[in-house]
Amino acid sequence: MVAVAQLPFEQAHPLQFAPLLRELQGKGTVHRVRTPLGDPAWLVTRYSTMLRLLEDDRLGGAHPEPDTAARMYESVLYGGPMGNFATEDADHARFRALLQPHFTPKQLRALQPKVEALTTRLLDELAANGPPGDLHSAVSLPLPLLVICELLGVPQQDREQFRAWTTEAADISNRACSERGINQLYAYAQQLVVSRRREPGDDVISRWCTTWGLSDDEIANLIVAMLWAGHHTAVVQIDYSTLVLLTNPEQWRALADNPALVPNAVEETLRASHRAQSIIIRYARTDLEIDGAAIKAGDLILLSHAAANHDPSVFDDPDRVDIHRPAPKHLAFGHGARRCIGAPLARIELNAVFSQLISRFPAMRLALSLEELTQRTGLLFGGLTELPVQW
Repeated sequence: MVAVAQLPFEQAHPLQFAPLLRELQGKGTVHRVRTPLGDPAWLVTRYSTMLRLLEDDRLGGAHPEPDTAARMYESVLYGGPMGNFATEDADHARFRALLQPHFTPKQLRALQPKVEALTTRLLDELAANGPPGDLHSAVSLPLPLLVICELLGVPQQDREQFRAWTTEAADISNRACSERGINQLYAYAQQLVVSRRREPGDDVISRWCTTWGLSDDEIANLIVAMLWAGHHTAVVQIDYSTLVLLTNPEQWRALADNPALVPNAVEETLRASHRAQSIIIRYARTDLEIDGAAIKAGDLILLSHAAANHDPSVFDDPDRVDIHRPAPKHLAFGHGARRCIGAPLARIELNAVFSQLISRFPAMRLALSLEELTQRTGLLFGGLTELPVQW
């Protein structure tokens, strides 16, 4: 194990902290670190260990004493313990059971043409206004919001206000700001439930309103979870996946020459994108040992997607981007019972973006150097402030 130190790659520039990962992975699989708040934690960087822990019921997202538990961030969601320690497994199973019917292959196939049409519209505007252009503001930022609001049935006129609330909720340094954003989202969700009970439509919220035994408060919680999680994470992933290809122009050209590789490119960029802030937070529910490290009940355990997806014992030459790579399954969406339920929707969005970008802008390139790109600071999933491009 390394000595207790600040989480080593939290502020690393996008796509440029591979040497830090190599240093950690050369020293073991579990590392004693401190979070950005200064709390002690265990950081897991090995693919095989993370894969095993994602299915280990001795770990969970809740804590028996949440007010005193170590935290990653000050944000209300995904900053520290979440849920009821005694009922966590049952609560999670019910939550997934309520979400899963709306993410079935049949449901998503029906949504796919809408996603493609929305992408076309956004790229039409990008083309009309440029070059140059900013892919972040033109595509990555609006597309996931439009899609998730289309799925839920959120009125068009409310979407910009919703974006502001989700940004407040994602604040990682100011707990009061994060709580305010969550509370505003929840109050808005309650209004949506009242509206759909009065005038149902063809949307997910209306279908929840007809689900027997589901209270208004439970529906509001589901709405907040989908609005928040389905927006910010997708924005960041579209930015970084596109950036991976633009910083590897030979891969961009290979994709332009063979668009049939788009699904491969989606998976490789999900693996290769260095989202340092993409860390799964877990707490030990009992004393246990992880690869020789003695973990105490209540300890904070951080599972790094980026580190696992760059494990050289699993991925040959992991820092090389290769859209032809016959790779083992990456862990960008987690694994097991808590695997991201929105993963199929994220793939649809990425496929739509890549397919249309490659066909319409085959000569697209970054308008700034990688070193000139800036990240969003103070927000849970980070991300880029802009993604300037030429074509």
